[in-house]
Amino acid sequence: MSATTDTGPPLDTGPGPEIRPGPGPGPDARVSQGEPRAVRLALKAGDGSRGLLDGAWWPYSRDLAAELPALVDVLDPLWGRVTRIAVNPRYWPVVPRKVPVRGHVVKVGWFKAEQDPHKLLLLSNTVGRWDLLVIPPDTPADSAARLMAAASDPAGPPLTASALMAGETDRFGAATGDEAVTPPAPGEAGGEAPSAGVAVPASRLIMGM
Repeated sequence: MSATTDTGPPLDTGPGPEIRPGPGPGPDARVSQGEPRAVRLALKAGDGSRGLLDGAWWPYSRDLAAELPALVDVLDPLWGRVTRIAVNPRYWPVVPRKVPVRGHVVKVGWFKAEQDPHKLLLLSNTVGRWDLLVIPPDTPADSAARLMAAASDPAGPPLTASALMAGETDRFGAATGDEAVTPPAPGEAGGEAPSAGVAVPASRLIMGM
């Protein structure tokens, strides 16, 4: 598998990987009504090579409209205001065109062949681009912990999101239960086809990896 990505400015997230643990995955998480759930996120430190991924995100569901606001609330102060997000629709039943977050609105687009299905791409008008491994919501906790550590390790091998997921399955047999869904058609409500308005930067080959 070829390793492609954009390069961008180094992150400034502290002296080491920042891991934000939360309750158990998916429907097994029991949270009292009205009590916010912690964002399950691991980020690379900002003083080294970014590689192909900037970290990992472990959402509680495949509902982008429900999951993205909390993620953006955490990332805005660290990375600058997130303005656009892109996903591969293979595992997302609905891709909303826009998601309201605290203080602004984030545009959401989807790309099939151009984007790794296990990756979330985030863009900022002022800072740059970041790529997060998306760990399926029903992944077992021990498997998710390994994936988060691998994706946020600046000294780890330069693997794509799909390569990390495949390696975890090959070594530990961790089953996620993720099933591909039918992506929305261009212009269909809930989805957005690639357009000049939401285009992501063209990827380039990173030599020596």
